[in-house]
Amino acid sequence: MKTNVSELRKLSSGELRKKEQEMREELFKLRFQHGIRKLENPARLKQLRKDVARVQTILTEQAA
Repeated sequence: MKTNVSELRKLSSGELRKKEQEMREELFKLRFQHGIRKLENPARLKQLRKDVARVQTILTEQAA
């Protein structure tokens, strides 16, 4: 599920930070599972990393 950038831009910085934290927790869990066994959708790891980067970019833009 790719995160829509226009939807992210509508969120406040607090909501973005919360969303980033949730994504990082999911990414951690997936990495842990990947080390133990094969994932059903290994592409989800790459997708989550990109989504985290999108959120960080928007937070940086809002801070400026």
